[in-house]
Amino acid sequence: MQADFATADCASHRTNRSSAKYSHPFATLVIGILFALIPGREAYAEEKKPIAFFDPEDGQLDLSDFLLNHKGALVVPTVITEPAIGYGFGLGLAFFSESISDAATTAKKSGKGIAPPNITVVGGAKTDNGTWGAGLAHFHTWDGDRYRYLGAIAKMDARLDYYGQLNRPRSYELDGSLLVQQLLTRIGDSHWYVGPRYVYFDSSTRFTGEVASELNLKGNDHNIGKLGIVVDYDSRDNIFYPNKGTYAEFEVQFARDAFGSKQDFNQYNARGYTWLPFAKEWILGLRADGRFSSGDIPFYAQPNVDLRGISKSRYQDQNAVVTEVELRWQATPRWSLLGFTGAGKAYGKWNDFSDAPTATSVGAGFRYLIARKLGLSLGVDVAHSRDDNAFYIQLGSAWR
Repeated sequence: MQADFATADCASHRTNRSSAKYSHPFATLVIGILFALIPGREAYAEEKKPIAFFDPEDGQLDLSDFLLNHKGALVVPTVITEPAIGYGFGLGLAFFSESISDAATTAKKSGKGIAPPNITVVGGAKTDNGTWGAGLAHFHTWDGDRYRYLGAIAKMDARLDYYGQLNRPRSYELDGSLLVQQLLTRIGDSHWYVGPRYVYFDSSTRFTGEVASELNLKGNDHNIGKLGIVVDYDSRDNIFYPNKGTYAEFEVQFARDAFGSKQDFNQYNARGYTWLPFAKEWILGLRADGRFSSGDIPFYAQPNVDLRGISKSRYQDQNAVVTEVELRWQATPRWSLLGFTGAGKAYGKWNDFSDAPTATSVGAGFRYLIARKLGLSLGVDVAHSRDDNAFYIQLGSAWR
């Protein structure tokens, strides 16, 4: 019964109203588990029986028991395949306050909805183009998941390209320290969360070859301090790999001197994903994403076209809009195949909307249901665009 209760409350958003803020730590953790499948004996020091890695229902590889019962520290390897920064590898250490099963038991006794376990993660990563980063993050909930806190600090040194008005790559280095603070509150007993988000980025940039002269840069320092409001809505039936439901986020941020910013600008972001089952084995996914800015936004922070198969730095401007369609076929209870295509534009400063180039991509992928009790799938997407070919190791949906 405990496993069933944990499954119902953790995988189904209608029961626990989890949002994407909760799914991200687990995406990293499960990929790490697959690289190091046999954990240390300390992970099971308090378990009364050994953890099963094969599902008794179908005999297939399954990590449900491990994920439901794990608490304490966990080593987390990750793989990076983003075209903007190259291929790379990361290593982290995650600390859980309690297992998901324990959280479910506590929630059942208290009569409140299940809360995600509190998680602290520390780690670093490096890619083959010289980009590296390290950071510390903590996720915490209170009062049966009514309040959600997310905090992070990080240091990074990235090697990127800026295309700009001339539409050709100019290489630059971005060095900075990041601070993020966020507190969301659930509205009543609904699917809505709202709260403030503060971001501070103490950064400097340096072009390593040709300078993007159209930027008319007055210096190398571009400190960003911005305060905003975030509104989340989430009715997905599963936070990892939904079969139906909708996720949406709306955000308004203001960068001002009073918040630590050297440049004044505003950002307005809205994104939404919906999954529509239209046959027993078929699911249609739809995505819309709009990112808009005004004022003196630093060039590296300009909105970008974010699609699989396109480098995140390839299309940037004052505004960016993206649409994407994904069709999934559930071939077997464990395996699913999917195809996707999308289009987007970056416009506003260098080009009007009608003159801006339309970026398109197309691709296909597969998923394997690696944790049935949590509805958690792992797989690979391969995507093609005019500028790039790329592959991505995906945990659940690519839309986060």
